[in-house]
Amino acid sequence: MKKLNGFSLYILAVLLLWIKTLIIYFFEFDLRTGTVLDTLILLINPIGSIALFLSIGLFFAKKMRKTAIFVIYILLTGVLYGNILYYRFYIDFITVPVLFQFQNVGGLSQSTLELINWTDPLLFVDVVILIWLLVKRTDIGLPLLKRRKLQIVGTSFVLITVVIVSGIIENPRILKKSYDREALVKTLGSYNYHIYDIIFNSKMFVQRALADSADIKEVKNYLKSRNNHENSHSPLSGSGKGKNIIVISLESTQQLVINRKINEEEITPFLNSLIKDSLYFPNVYHQTAQGKTSDAEFMIDNGLYPLSGGSVFVRRPRNEFYSLPQILQEKGYYSAVFHSNDETFWNRENMYHSLGYNKFFSKTSYHVNEENSVNYGLKDIPFFKQSIPLLEKLPQPFYAKFLTLTNHFPFLLNEEDQYLNDEEENPDLVHRYFRTVRYEDEAIKTFINGLKKSGLYDQSVIVLYGDHYGISKSYHKQLEPVLGKEITPNEQVELQKVPLIIHIPGQKAQEIKSIGGQTDIRQTILDILGVRPQKNVIDFGQSLISNKEKDFVIFRDGTFVTNKYTYTENTCFNKRSGKKVKMNKCTPYFDRVQNELNLSDNVIFGDLLRFKDEDRKYNKKDEQSEN
Repeated sequence: MKKLNGFSLYILAVLLLWIKTLIIYFFEFDLRTGTVLDTLILLINPIGSIALFLSIGLFFAKKMRKTAIFVIYILLTGVLYGNILYYRFYIDFITVPVLFQFQNVGGLSQSTLELINWTDPLLFVDVVILIWLLVKRTDIGLPLLKRRKLQIVGTSFVLITVVIVSGIIENPRILKKSYDREALVKTLGSYNYHIYDIIFNSKMFVQRALADSADIKEVKNYLKSRNNHENSHSPLSGSGKGKNIIVISLESTQQLVINRKINEEEITPFLNSLIKDSLYFPNVYHQTAQGKTSDAEFMIDNGLYPLSGGSVFVRRPRNEFYSLPQILQEKGYYSAVFHSNDETFWNRENMYHSLGYNKFFSKTSYHVNEENSVNYGLKDIPFFKQSIPLLEKLPQPFYAKFLTLTNHFPFLLNEEDQYLNDEEENPDLVHRYFRTVRYEDEAIKTFINGLKKSGLYDQSVIVLYGDHYGISKSYHKQLEPVLGKEITPNEQVELQKVPLIIHIPGQKAQEIKSIGGQTDIRQTILDILGVRPQKNVIDFGQSLISNKEKDFVIFRDGTFVTNKYTYTENTCFNKRSGKKVKMNKCTPYFDRVQNELNLSDNVIFGDLLRFKDEDRKYNKKDEQSEN
């Protein structure tokens, strides 16, 4: 076999990585196209950036070129595989902020190992081929004329430009939708997407320096025109006035487990019974992005949308906020968080300080050992048992937030903690999930009984909410037999519903069926407590007990649902029937969706709430001049 020259080896490396990228597009990322142009763009979008990156190796000294090309090839393969692992659970692509908060997803923990497939070594066959060619079948030094190198670079840039221009023609607003990462990858290509992500996040670093009080006025004017803060009076308004408020974050808990049975056994028997004595909201969706639990916390405390990439807890912990703890503090409330993980996890120690919490009970406040721990830390039952004495010592009224842990991917549970007899000897991930949810349900029962014994139950409004999905799209084939139906794109959105249960002492049970999201929980809590924050507060939520029903719920990737329609994957669906409908049913919401997400991002990246007092002074002057 004739040895390959430098140019031939380079072309072969480009072709190998291009083919592998396309295989990953279709079989790992499940990228779908709607038009011939979409398909053509998807097929050609990787090649320009692959050619450009690998061409860097050609500019090294002759003796280093083989090594340089190989190292770049390995790095590009590593980027692809990192995205594969991330996508398998989160159905999303890695962003720059995620790399900076990598320690928060557990590193090489059991969660990561769960995502590795036995077929994964096949993704590295091309690397073995390239090693063999570099060692045995290439000329030493890979000599190449300077003119040929410049031609390669020029051709690469032309290919990249053609892809970007074609993508913009097909989707003119694509570069403004930083939150729609799947569309960006389909249009720009996986490597070009990462370049775009680096540029976008670099721009966000300087946004704070350029912001001024005029920016916060723009947000307030929008919210005033939307008129969601002037909620219609409800008989439930003020029904929990003066009570403590206890908020419990149910880790990875989806609405689908409520009132569901496995082999005639209820998955959530206690929550099912609690619903019969509480307000129950069956149509609330989680709106988290890459920050998951921390995103849910952020929305409930601030009424703002999470960031599309990374977590506010990690990216903007030093911002000024007007949070739920701060609002309640104005009414004499003490605030505390209970979470048995390390205080540095998701940068909670710093973020809770910025949010105005008086006390953070972290892992150091609990007795944690190997016997009472599993997966990410202290099991939920001992967590709640140890929390009751700490809760009893808080000044009243208080706002207390509890974060559960046990029902966390990959849903591991000791045999002695299994309360669900599902008859599965070797349970798949879905059935493991049901088992850990059942354990979580028992933990909530333990906690509520402890509150009753302490006398706090009748003095407290108790809010339980699911923080985000537990079963991702990657495991839907395991879930479909349980649901007894195919999971379509419309059904996938419906699976993003999470439980929201609010128990108010002395209040009769009521099911409130209007749609809502986690951004609405803060205003709902304030409405129940009869607390009105400062005028013109920045809050994108709406009280769910209001007589004025919410008209649509926005997801961080640009998906949204209304009372009748679902918009996802660039398609409009009739929510009830699941059938595709004409796009004009959804288009009236497009500008509002993008506007709300952009304005919320501006508040966070510009740290606009630092201008809230200055803006209030101007408002008073305007009011006086009008009078």
